[in-house]
Amino acid sequence: MRITSLQNQKVKYWVSLNNKKVRDQEQCFLIEGDHLVKEALKLGLVVETISTIDEDADYLVTEEIMKKISNQVSISNEAAVVKFILPKEIEGNILVLDGLQDPGNLGTIIRSSLAFNFKTIILGDNCVDLYNPKVIRATEGMLFYQNILRKNLLCYLPSLKEKGYHIVGTDVKNGQDIRLIKKEKIALVIGSEGQGISKEIKDICDDFVYIKMNKKVESLNASVASSILMYEVNYHE
Repeated sequence: MRITSLQNQKVKYWVSLNNKKVRDQEQCFLIEGDHLVKEALKLGLVVETISTIDEDADYLVTEEIMKKISNQVSISNEAAVVKFILPKEIEGNILVLDGLQDPGNLGTIIRSSLAFNFKTIILGDNCVDLYNPKVIRATEGMLFYQNILRKNLLCYLPSLKEKGYHIVGTDVKNGQDIRLIKKEKIALVIGSEGQGISKEIKDICDDFVYIKMNKKVESLNASVASSILMYEVNYHE
């Protein structure tokens, strides 16, 4: 179907998916770019495709319309409406994010978690929205291959302990070297960019770790720190 009017109801619907409340209500989100669309198509998550050049797309639109619905400075030729990704049963080591707010950090962490074999990510209720457009772009399609849940951490972390998980937080002052801890059934907790792990969550942790580094550097970016820690857990004995 060809659409040329900015006032078309479909166009208004696609624009509305930039709003978290609408995304949650519709259980759908918008993706942009050929790579992301191809990844979503592989997994059967696409509701409808949108293109400025592909006449086989569900909707063929003008560049003006694509610009209207886009969150990018430089628009793509391809976009799609995609269903929310259903969470699965947890397995393997887990990454827990407490209060992470930066969408670019979350997207990068999702990519790193796949690279370093942390199969499940648990987002606290106070984390940035998983389907924020900046998060989606930063994952470069890896979002579709990770098991990501949103939970109340105060309620959920004790249930992980009951399943045999060791809850490990980060603490640059009181932590032990990450290389010294047990490497199986870990739930590794990363705190927010500004405040770190909240006191309530720290009280639940079984142990704390730190990354050995130059003392002139007080802390690392959340995505950098989590990537290093996941690498150490996965690849170093």
